[in-house]
Amino acid sequence: TVVPLLLDPQNPGLSQPQRAELQTLADNIEYMFGIVGIPVTEIAIAAQAVGIKYVGMRNEQAVEAGRLYNKLSVRPSSLEVIPAVIEKAVRTSMYGRPGSCYIDIPGDFVNLQVNKSSVKYVECCLPPPISMAEHSAVSKAASVIALSKQPLLIVGKGAAYSHAENNIRKLVELCGLPFLPTPMAKGVVPDNHPNCVAAARSMALQHADVIILLGARLNWILHFGLPPRYRQDVKVIQIDICAEELGNNVMPAATLLGDINAVTQQLLEEFSKRSWKYSLNSEWWKKLRGKIKNNEERSKELALQKSLPMNYYTVFHHIRELIPKDCILVSEGANTMDIGRTMLPNFYPRQRLDAGTFGTMGVGLGFAIAAAMVARDRTPGRRVICIEGDSAFGFSGMELETICRYNLPILIIVVNNNGIYTGLDANSWEEMLKFGDPATCVPPVSLLPNAHYEKIMSAFGGKGYFVKTPEELQNALKASVSDKQTPSLINVMIDPQSERKKQEFPWLTRSNL
Repeated sequence: TVVPLLLDPQNPGLSQPQRAELQTLADNIEYMFGIVGIPVTEIAIAAQAVGIKYVGMRNEQAVEAGRLYNKLSVRPSSLEVIPAVIEKAVRTSMYGRPGSCYIDIPGDFVNLQVNKSSVKYVECCLPPPISMAEHSAVSKAASVIALSKQPLLIVGKGAAYSHAENNIRKLVELCGLPFLPTPMAKGVVPDNHPNCVAAARSMALQHADVIILLGARLNWILHFGLPPRYRQDVKVIQIDICAEELGNNVMPAATLLGDINAVTQQLLEEFSKRSWKYSLNSEWWKKLRGKIKNNEERSKELALQKSLPMNYYTVFHHIRELIPKDCILVSEGANTMDIGRTMLPNFYPRQRLDAGTFGTMGVGLGFAIAAAMVARDRTPGRRVICIEGDSAFGFSGMELETICRYNLPILIIVVNNNGIYTGLDANSWEEMLKFGDPATCVPPVSLLPNAHYEKIMSAFGGKGYFVKTPEELQNALKASVSDKQTPSLINVMIDPQSERKKQEFPWLTRSNL
């Protein structure tokens, strides 16, 4: 009798903060993720009572750490202001550069009560305003681009967030520009577009004389825009919604402050007047195409190797061939994530999530759960596929219970090399143990060989597969993709010494981690 009473929104037994949760309905909040415990349990119950879907997670290690990375961290000063604080957090998360916000409600607030008439309810915030760049800045940027000999357009995740895919594709095709997507901008323009130069990334960055940044930051992912990864005299045109980002690390030749979609439209209008198009027969394009062909041939050679254990490229080759083109890809790990970025194409925007700017391991399963909840409600049938390194999987592996509890048909693929970067095979591991305590003689990057992670999924009611050969991988993939009702995990054993192909300028080196 107690639980039904608590679930009634009109229940007088609910505390005022729980009633204040009604404010969230006005802010169109549909999902809540958290970990319950006294006195937070009642908050989750109140959320369900007003129609919010509550997802109980298992991994709490990032609650407090997230405070450092949020746009807004706030603690309400009283019960009365909770609705206003929620509205501000929602508004702050969407306005300008999007980002998460952190609200800390003191524990003693949860069971307090207050006069309803004193609660300061506010209306839902308006949609984010759309800002545009100054006309003079647009004209200057177009002039710099038109004078370029070796241009490069870099598409960042800010472009994905602003839903700029149609305008960016028009710009690419109108101007004949080679483009390079950053990891979570993959698919804004499809990876198989003829102007995509991701397979010649290092060369494109090093030799471009004009770079147009569309919602991308010159952080470590783009080598800070500095030599030797870039030309000393490279001209950067920076387009960003965040004024504080303009001029970071490199002094731009032109800055365009505004919404990426709106500013791209401005550039389209400017170039439609100029009738300028970069020649597809230029020496720059010839060099880029040559490098693309060379790199793709090297990757294909690795992918088609028949030797066992498999390497990364063989595994990703078979994954690419069998997963749906419209799936949502989640990826984390070191080599697993880096090689996956090049081997697994995206054809649609906002369908790739990875460790992102901070390279944070342990986020993959949480991302996958959130994506699967939304996909189930809005695009039924769309698959969420989470590709993890064995080390990355270990950070939040217990979220498999969450996945099975909510029966989310997520396909998890663990690329298992028995270690972090590299590991040891079973025989080498046994030999190492002969030298004494593993704490003193086993390499710190090594993990237990042949760990059966798939059994964790089986223990919670999902399907687990342990595969060692291409044929076993193909069979497991086909079975998992065809089963749209059951969570599954494929534990793919690869060569413990397998690494990415050697590059002149690797995307990510160990010194970056």
